[in-house]
Amino acid sequence: MSKAYKAVVLFADRFVPQKLRPLWEHEAGPKTIFFWAPAFKWALVAASIDEYRRPLDTVSPTQSATLAATGLIWTRYCLVIRPINYALSLCNFSLGVANGVQCFRAYSYQKGLEKMA
Repeated sequence: MSKAYKAVVLFADRFVPQKLRPLWEHEAGPKTIFFWAPAFKWALVAASIDEYRRPLDTVSPTQSATLAATGLIWTRYCLVIRPINYALSLCNFSLGVANGVQCFRAYSYQKGLEKMA
């Protein structure tokens, strides 16, 4: 860990209530990357869900399929690493599902256009 991060953690340590100590001290708690990776990765899930508002003719099925595959592949990885990171697993699974649905929507739209032509 960097010196700056250690200083922040030591400072915050004084303010953590006793009831939250088990979470704070957990091997996948806020003191580790295992906590912060899913915390920030949820932004990808939010962006994927926000994409549902875009017109389907501007959605890339390839990009959606790639993000869906990435999310689902990393879901598995999160369950085999130690410590098991359930938060990151849920985040990756959500990313896979959100983009899988978007991929299906875009693919169906493009197939519908082909049938009309």
